[in-house]
Amino acid sequence: MAHIMIVEARFYEDIADELVRGAAAALEEAGATYERIAVPGAFEIPGAIRLAMDARREGAARFDGYVALGCVIRGETTHYDYVCGESARGLQQLILEHKLAIGYGILTVENRDQATERGAVEKGDKGRAAALACLAMIGLAREFSG
Repeated sequence: MAHIMIVEARFYEDIADELVRGAAAALEEAGATYERIAVPGAFEIPGAIRLAMDARREGAARFDGYVALGCVIRGETTHYDYVCGESARGLQQLILEHKLAIGYGILTVENRDQATERGAVEKGDKGRAAALACLAMIGLAREFSG
């Protein structure tokens, strides 16, 4: 089965914990294994994936796919726009240039209530959704390489 790297932005730790809880449950249910890597914020997620991309395990890629988890809450400055846009752009660039399976679970919200509504396992469970997207893309890659 698949071995996944969960990259979790820890800026909002309580939200990150919920996202990881949902992602981990989905991966375990699917029989996948995973490793967790923490980064300070959403902006650092693409860089962490790029650093891990070339890691090897028994001569093969260490990870079959990646789950990007984090949260960006709008503030009073344009910082929100840059972090949201650049983290998404960085992940999309990795997907297209390096054919990576990445599940996108970075919440971009106006406030904590929206983050909870989307991220909590008992509510939106976007961590689970990101993990399932990653697994689906791994399956698609295997189908086409096959």
